[in-house]
Amino acid sequence: MLVLASNSPRRKQLLALGGWDFLVVSADVNEDVQPGEPPEAYVCRLSASKAQAALLNIRSPSPGQDILVVAADTTVVYGSSSSYEILGKPVDIQDAERMLRLLRGRVHQVYTGLSILRPADNHMISQVCVTDVPMRSYTDEEMLAYIATGDPMDKAGAYAIQHASFRPVQALHGCYANVMGLPLCHLTRMLAIFGVTPQADIVRGCQSALDYACPVFQQVMNGSF
Repeated sequence: MLVLASNSPRRKQLLALGGWDFLVVSADVNEDVQPGEPPEAYVCRLSASKAQAALLNIRSPSPGQDILVVAADTTVVYGSSSSYEILGKPVDIQDAERMLRLLRGRVHQVYTGLSILRPADNHMISQVCVTDVPMRSYTDEEMLAYIATGDPMDKAGAYAIQHASFRPVQALHGCYANVMGLPLCHLTRMLAIFGVTPQADIVRGCQSALDYACPVFQQVMNGSF
């Protein structure tokens, strides 16, 4: 049985594409960035912490039932490797506007840390997926109208790539599901280490659900990306 350590409806939607049976369990952790912590370490630390935190909210499994806890943390990173800012969820409307102005018309990176924990022996593996995200030059009017919907307030970087009317991203050439918060091909590859395979065609299902012809799925699935 899979346990998704997240209340995110987007992650729940994406995980369902694999045809797996899974439970959703909350996993609240402190998401503050530690001094000098690079993005890769930050998202890996949080995803691992979420997996561990979810264990406290899981009922005892039935005899003979194996459990794998799936946890993810996604953040937006703006800037260069020598000077960058990690953009989490905005603290208020003004912060959301600041982030969207910062990202407008520029390329940033979305990092997702994935962790899978097997409670039976406390074995955990973690990986990071990174996607370059080119933002379009949306107008102030579009940006403010989007902020007024309230949608940015629970999103890292203050935007959702899949928002039907705002559509902030243009010409993406990486993993769309990663920008939504759960890179499915990376997850599938990691679950295979535990002997778990999709119960549905996850590549076709992902591309169909997101209406996106992914250019990198073959590289990810064969481990070269």
